[in-house]
Amino acid sequence: MIVCVVGSGGREHALAQVLGRTADVVATPGNPGIAGTTAEGHTLTSVPTPAEEIDADLFVIGPEEPLVDGLADRLRTQGQL
Repeated sequence: MIVCVVGSGGREHALAQVLGRTADVVATPGNPGIAGTTAEGHTLTSVPTPAEEIDADLFVIGPEEPLVDGLADRLRTQGQL
């Protein structure tokens, strides 16, 4: 399973760490501290790619700004949510 975490702050870092216990995580835009491997062997990756271009099984949107800008609606339209 691949989880996409949208955001770059401490909240998203914590989400990536916890979600990384059971899945591979791609954070966008993420931050350098997110990248690595969890103790359970899952990968944590930070990429500058827009969320709409990431093929993930689950999207977790941390900050409010992408929600206000309609990210969830765009992902739903693409069949991602």
